[in-house]
Amino acid sequence: MTHREAPASRIDDSQHLSAGICDVDGVLLASPHERAWREALHGIAKETRFTTAIYQSQVAGKPRLSGALAALRALRVPNADQQAAAYAECKQRHLEALIDAGAVTAFPDALRFVKAVTALGWPIAVASSSKNANDMLRRIRLDDGRSLFDAFSANVCGRDLRHGKPSPDIFLLAAAELPAAPVHCLVVEDSPAGIEAARACGMVALGVARLDDAALLWAAGAHVVVTSLDEVAINELALGRLCRRLP
Repeated sequence: MTHREAPASRIDDSQHLSAGICDVDGVLLASPHERAWREALHGIAKETRFTTAIYQSQVAGKPRLSGALAALRALRVPNADQQAAAYAECKQRHLEALIDAGAVTAFPDALRFVKAVTALGWPIAVASSSKNANDMLRRIRLDDGRSLFDAFSANVCGRDLRHGKPSPDIFLLAAAELPAAPVHCLVVEDSPAGIEAARACGMVALGVARLDDAALLWAAGAHVVVTSLDEVAINELALGRLCRRLP
């Protein structure tokens, strides 16, 4: 899909944006989540066909066990329900080792975006289902000496919620802790599940397609999809509107 805005995803004129909520993996950080999921399959599935497309459509944004089960089912692994917990635990061990080895970096455009939006006076929350998100955020140092973990007004990463994405629970919690009304919140997400969660609670959804997956984000209901957060018009955000920068 090459169109700039999906017809069914127009932003209500009354939605004056004044607060932000950012996902972590794929939005702020290039993390080894996908690699850990793929490597953890060895010994569970005879043939590892865990592709980026499967990661984005079935796993990204979801709580660990839900993602494990969805991946195994997508790969048609026998006894997926019985193997999901072991797969999730194996993935966690792989991920922790990769994080300790320094396999986490921040996207430069994301750091610029957070700095620019904070300068507007917006409160920003960080919201990820991953229980590893805060550890990764603490490892990223900013120019002022703080860690990226310290750059947000609220943090609801890794909370134990009844329902994970695509349920809106985590974003409603983030809005409450900012505090901000959901209708005034812009959610920045890279996964279809996250876009669906944002739309489910009436928030404006900005999709970040870093993996050539714009079509998935449009299909999930994103209002706008970009490949870099540098494409967002900060001057329009200052007026409460989500638009792309002019060329």
